[in-house]
Amino acid sequence: PEKTYERKIKEVILAFQIEKSFTKEEIFALYCNQVYFGHGNYGVEATSEFLYSKPVGQLTLAEAALVAGLPQNPSRLSPVEHPDRALARRNHVLDRMVEERYISAEEAAKAKAEPLRLKLRKDRPSIAPYFLEEVRKYLEREYGSQRIYQGGLRVYTTLDTSMQLAANQTLRQGLLRLDRRARGFTPPTATVLKDGEFPPTVHLEDWDAPITVGDVVRGVVESSDRSLAVVRIGEYKAILGQPEVSWTGRRNVSEVLPRGAIVPFLVQSLGEENGEKRAKVFVEQEPRVEGSLLALEPKTGAVKAMVGGFDFERSKFNRATQAYRQVGSAFKPIVYAAAVERAGYTPATIIVDAPISFPDNQGVWTPHNYDFTFWGPIPMRRAIEQSRNIPAIKTLQAIGIETGIEYAHKLGLTGDLPAYLPLAIGAGEATLQEMTAAFGAFANEGLRMKPYYVARITDREGNAIEETRPVAKDAIRADTAYIITSLLKGVVERGTAARARALKRPIAGKTGTTNDYTDGWFIGYEPKLAGGVWVGFDEKRESLGRGADGAHTALPIWMEFWAAATKDRPIDDYPVPANIVFVPVDADGQPAMPGEAGVRMEAFVAGTEPKAHSGAAVGGGP
Repeated sequence: PEKTYERKIKEVILAFQIEKSFTKEEIFALYCNQVYFGHGNYGVEATSEFLYSKPVGQLTLAEAALVAGLPQNPSRLSPVEHPDRALARRNHVLDRMVEERYISAEEAAKAKAEPLRLKLRKDRPSIAPYFLEEVRKYLEREYGSQRIYQGGLRVYTTLDTSMQLAANQTLRQGLLRLDRRARGFTPPTATVLKDGEFPPTVHLEDWDAPITVGDVVRGVVESSDRSLAVVRIGEYKAILGQPEVSWTGRRNVSEVLPRGAIVPFLVQSLGEENGEKRAKVFVEQEPRVEGSLLALEPKTGAVKAMVGGFDFERSKFNRATQAYRQVGSAFKPIVYAAAVERAGYTPATIIVDAPISFPDNQGVWTPHNYDFTFWGPIPMRRAIEQSRNIPAIKTLQAIGIETGIEYAHKLGLTGDLPAYLPLAIGAGEATLQEMTAAFGAFANEGLRMKPYYVARITDREGNAIEETRPVAKDAIRADTAYIITSLLKGVVERGTAARARALKRPIAGKTGTTNDYTDGWFIGYEPKLAGGVWVGFDEKRESLGRGADGAHTALPIWMEFWAAATKDRPIDDYPVPANIVFVPVDADGQPAMPGEAGVRMEAFVAGTEPKAHSGAAVGGGP
């Protein structure tokens, strides 16, 4: 209650301040130019262009009334998806205008008789709604609403269109796969039917953008029976039989695709048959599993692609920038970076992977490894490559919990970082953007770049107003960053992310999984690009299912995106700091004997390389 009163008082004070600074007409203009009207549109001008392909000043009374009624509930009242509701709302607005004596009853009656004649602007598919919302928030914060909507700003962003399209498709398809695994088939509930009948016009937002092979697009079931269903997807017609719905386990096609249902479909091919556009598609389902994907340049912080969820219209909550989730084993590189820099750890440092217990508030905490086994003394390299929990916990215990938290802050994490040992295995929280930027520092010789979305801004004459200069923070030493990169390349070459070897690129990265499989992560990078994927349910306690670790949930999505994003990129080498030396070592990380098998070159900070076999170990006690 106190918070409610406090908020109301603040609102009253703010209202007084606004009324002192602006006239009623100016306040109304500001409202009209920034409120959300649906389909990614803010303000009456953008909405008018989207729905009717003309400026707001050219709208008819009926069209203007329809637009005016949308802010109450843009999704539910969308004239694109719910024309009957939109018309009813329009007529209510006209009635209120008569009551307030803005128009006559005759004018209202004439406007009500006007049919819904949308002329959707086809050249404006919003391929990056979450990204553009971040841009809008930044502009509003820096320049204020009035300047944004009335000042004629030209904004140039960091978005890479081809990368964004790949991000959209790979995350969307990945979440559909995961949802099948987590929930199985769930019959569709969304329908276009009104009292069992089709409305005069049916148009879905998915159809505004060009439909291409590989897309997941919503369609409407026009008819169905036990063996076949006819589906309309924009200009395309698709006929589905049992093979196209087989994964659902249902033999009756109409149970999967009831008449009138709105259902997502994966587009396999597009063509023409007897002069009619045809599509071959497979049925999907609206997932409850959510996720996010973000890619940025480690050397600048420029965000190149970002998806904050399965569907912006369904949920505008940005899971790439706003969702603080436990990061699981993706936190371990931060612990080991602190150990390398503060305690002189090396990839060859021996850590004992053995049972250990600690007193806590509930009595005793006895952590375990993912596979419930213990491997005894192992080098730090093997500990991180195979994501062993006990060595990470012992390392954090050795360097001090506060040191681990300090390095997390240095690398840009701002979420809850509890000051106890489970922090080592991911009990702390961070956003996907924070984690991707932190790993970007490993790729960028220890410099963490602040993520940004706006490259430059000019006025309508082209005069520069803002030119973004990348903001760097010296997070860790360059030699530390190189050691961690070397370790994380091993995760891909031999460890939990080994399937990413198939991409044949110099990828370094780390998987992450939380307790009960509630979150799956993979953050990976090359010298000039870093990217991350998170998947999970919005309800933090809901599990993705037994065995749904980061390697099987987030990593496949990341790999599909990475293959597309780096398709035409050259392969770059990580710069080697001057004080890094390479020593031939055996499987235990000790200097190799002449003629020994299984020898590899290991990276060390000069002065920390092993001179001879050593049995010393860290964390040998219970």
